[in-house]
Amino acid sequence: MEDGATPGTTQGVIENQGVLSAAGWGGALVELTPTPGGLALVSPYHTHRVGDPLDLVALAEQVQKANEFVRANATNKLTVIAEQIEHLQEQARKVLEDARRDADLHHVACNIVKKPGNIYYLYKRESGQRYFSIISPKEWGTGCPHDFLGAYKLQHDLSWTPYEDAEKQDAKISIVNKLLSQPVALPSSTERSFQGFTSTESGL
Repeated sequence: MEDGATPGTTQGVIENQGVLSAAGWGGALVELTPTPGGLALVSPYHTHRVGDPLDLVALAEQVQKANEFVRANATNKLTVIAEQIEHLQEQARKVLEDARRDADLHHVACNIVKKPGNIYYLYKRESGQRYFSIISPKEWGTGCPHDFLGAYKLQHDLSWTPYEDAEKQDAKISIVNKLLSQPVALPSSTERSFQGFTSTESGL
């Protein structure tokens, strides 16, 4: 009976080798062994044979499709990160531009002590000198002696905001101040913190 099983064993090994070779299309199959657990099988051919050759093709297609989905997901995530980087670069550029403008305006000639919250009007003399004044072009009327360059509001952090953007900036600052003035309500919890106290024990 053992001699009769030898041809089947040889045939099963040949077919298994073909299966492993076909698995190279896109995936890997589990290695086969004729003696699992140290016990020799009567007929490895009948034990490990592939019932339908199309199953191997479907397996390879599934692995290929999984690779495509993984690549697509990675591409989508990298695209989002790239967009965030562009946004941060734009914000950094604007911060640097505003900082250069603020530094330049603080070096403009002015005969009065500038106070945060006030509007100052920038003029330019014939000599090219720029200076700040508290008199607006409207108050000068037709007798404005020098070229008007713009109006700026001095913020409390000593940054400058163009007059046309001052209202919008004031609204943002007002919202932030309201948020900061509100008491922070901590959620009640009976779980112990890393210090070994509960929120009720610490009085929060």
